[in-house]
Amino acid sequence: MRRIFSLMAVTALAAVIGHPTTSFAQQRGVEVSPALRGEWILQLSPGSGVVPGYRRPHMNSPTNNLSGAVLGARPVAVGRARPVLREHPAGARRVVRYPAPVVVDPRRTQGVVRRGFHPGQPQQVALQRPRQMVPQHHIDPVYLPQDVAYHGKEAPGTIVVDTGSKFLYHVGKGGTARRYGVGVGKPGFAWKGRHPITRKAEWPGWTPPKEMIARERRNGRILPAHMKGGEANPLGARALYLGSTLYRIHGTNQPWTIGQSVSSGCIRMRNQDVMELYERVGVGTKVVVR
Repeated sequence: MRRIFSLMAVTALAAVIGHPTTSFAQQRGVEVSPALRGEWILQLSPGSGVVPGYRRPHMNSPTNNLSGAVLGARPVAVGRARPVLREHPAGARRVVRYPAPVVVDPRRTQGVVRRGFHPGQPQQVALQRPRQMVPQHHIDPVYLPQDVAYHGKEAPGTIVVDTGSKFLYHVGKGGTARRYGVGVGKPGFAWKGRHPITRKAEWPGWTPPKEMIARERRNGRILPAHMKGGEANPLGARALYLGSTLYRIHGTNQPWTIGQSVSSGCIRMRNQDVMELYERVGVGTKVVVR
């Protein structure tokens, strides 16, 4: 029997060696469905736990920085999509579907703040609100101080206020004058006249007239009986009192109102301008308002 089995084995081996095309050469490679192949690759991927000691690189590493990446010219996918496995009846092919990644358009990523990173989940981003531009108050350059030609009849040293053009002239010699922009009385409070400067004050206090207190109260605004001098005081840095009237040439903490009809009859100037005029004139200087 042993001889018979040995003879059969030798015969079979000779057949294989003699005819290789009938065995290995005719065998085809194993083909795996792309869906199943995706599952196997995923199970053997880094960090899956199937292969011990092999860890997936951290998502925030320099080579895979998705949580704080510098976004380029193309949209960037945030996170790594995980497959969604759906159950099917026995014998049916299993389909692995990958959800679409969250895409961030670099044109809309200015000011993006990432609260954290969770792979496989849509990332929530908070867009910072654009900064609101605070309106800046500007004064027309025509109302800035400048030396101009003057051909009036007033003597040098006189102050002339032209309420129509919103200019104050300090008349000089040789047909010249120093011109300043001013704010004048609003409709109903405009006036004309001639008065000398009777007093000068630096950072003056303000005592509103009783008539003004009553008028403003009717408009819903409560004025103080007296306000000490300072930057918040509406009389500004300097004041020139005109005769025995309640009118003054004074500064203001609202310089953007220069060139307008806004006051209750006083002539207002920018603080730096009234400080300059304050040094140029003295008590007794004539003031003409027209």
